[in-house]
Amino acid sequence: MKRIGVVLLWIIGLFFVARAVAEPFVIDMTDPATYRLDWGGPHLAGVLAVHCGPGIVAAALMVRSLTRRRPVADRTVGS
Repeated sequence: MKRIGVVLLWIIGLFFVARAVAEPFVIDMTDPATYRLDWGGPHLAGVLAVHCGPGIVAAALMVRSLTRRRPVADRTVGS
């Protein structure tokens, strides 16, 4: 059951990362009319924070989980 939860969290995290990568290409950053009604609008900084922020956090947490040191089993020779 725990594995299913971890897989679901990774899928959600990958969605947030993909959305964060795609968002700058989806909106026209030079035309405020394209993002003024989006969440975080009417300012570009707010829109990018709302749409890209979760992706940045998810990417950082995924990298941390991959690079975290896991305890090594105690392997004593001759016991």
